[in-house]
Amino acid sequence: MSIELIVLDVDGTMTDSRITYSETGDEIKSFNVKDGLAIAAWRKLGKQVAIITGRKSAIVARRAEELRIEHFYQGVEKKTEVLDRLLEKLSLNYDQVAAIGDDLNDLSMLRLASIAFVPKDASVFVEKEADVILSKKGGDGAVREMIEYLIEKEGLSERFLSLWD
Repeated sequence: MSIELIVLDVDGTMTDSRITYSETGDEIKSFNVKDGLAIAAWRKLGKQVAIITGRKSAIVARRAEELRIEHFYQGVEKKTEVLDRLLEKLSLNYDQVAAIGDDLNDLSMLRLASIAFVPKDASVFVEKEADVILSKKGGDGAVREMIEYLIEKEGLSERFLSLWD
């Protein structure tokens, strides 16, 4: 069965886990452009993307909108509850899911996914649950590395490369 949905945590996977506050209290995060391009390409291949994150952030909402990620959930305590509802809505099952997370609140989601990815700098406890430990750190292209791994594993390389012709 092929992977149809990738589920992304944010802090520590799409970002380097840092949260910076300006003097006026504005939150600042940095996202990797290479991750964004890979996410957009995954969608162009007809695949689904979801963000499920524990924190609430206008910056993350803006990034999800910019990347046209329609399955966006923030402020989530129990990620698998949200993911269960999403899978039902999309008529998918966990065999069709790949997920990336880096910390303890991602464990249940990673345990259920068909393929669990963690960035190089994930918690040691989360790393033990991973199918794939990526060579990149969160915010440093880990999501891109995950998507490229899936593209090769799923035999989508030619279709992927043809997107750029």
